[in-house]
Amino acid sequence: MQAHVLEGNPRISEVDLALCRSTLYSAVALGFRPPSEETLSRLASQEGAEALADAVAVLDANPESELVCAARTLAKTEAATVTELTDSFNRLFGHTARGPVPLYETEYGIDAPFQQPQELGDLTGFYRAFGLTLNPKEHERADHVSCECEFLSFLALKEAYALERGDIPMLEETRKATRLFLQNHLGRFLAAFANKLAQEDQNGFYCTLGNLCLPFVTQECARLGIPLGPKRLSMRTVTDDKVPMGCGDGAECPLMPGSTNPEEAE
Repeated sequence: MQAHVLEGNPRISEVDLALCRSTLYSAVALGFRPPSEETLSRLASQEGAEALADAVAVLDANPESELVCAARTLAKTEAATVTELTDSFNRLFGHTARGPVPLYETEYGIDAPFQQPQELGDLTGFYRAFGLTLNPKEHERADHVSCECEFLSFLALKEAYALERGDIPMLEETRKATRLFLQNHLGRFLAAFANKLAQEDQNGFYCTLGNLCLPFVTQECARLGIPLGPKRLSMRTVTDDKVPMGCGDGAECPLMPGSTNPEEAE
């Protein structure tokens, strides 16, 4: 493995940091999909939470930080079965795009003509630029928070791969895409999403997941020198709310048939 060491912390390589960021994004993506046994094992068990906390500790050396504490708290939530998590998921996110806490980026913010299709088109363009497409079997929108986190997890893996190979053009392309995607999409609405989640699910599993996601994305935005969106955003006016939530468990969003792995996406 080629050494790429961050200045000021010689023990942690840039490759390891990128891999840990990928782990965090992947965990959040899983958490905001319909619950499954994998959700319990990776996020709501002591073993899974400790593994996640280990990845967090690489990114944040303060054992008492908000990010580290949120990672450890996930294993202490009351919901202990898939059924219990599913009840909470349905109560918070509903069966349409506009539950009490919308999971979709374009439900937050400016309510302008053609704004939603333009944003969805931009998201799809990001995915396709890296050889990814939405899995049609999941019937999910490109602006689902899980899809956006899954994409950033992929970009972090690709960054680690580029670092290991010493591929500077790939590295620059990937880092540029990460910065633009956070600035224009996940970083824009994540704070408002987490704020609504905290209000609707006080001390619950999904509140804790939001408490993990928010400081992580805040840290990511600060690292890349971009602003985090506000904690309060207006909601898009709905005249015909017939857009369904994703069917199935969403496990392939947006890494689905036809996608490429980092080795292939050069």
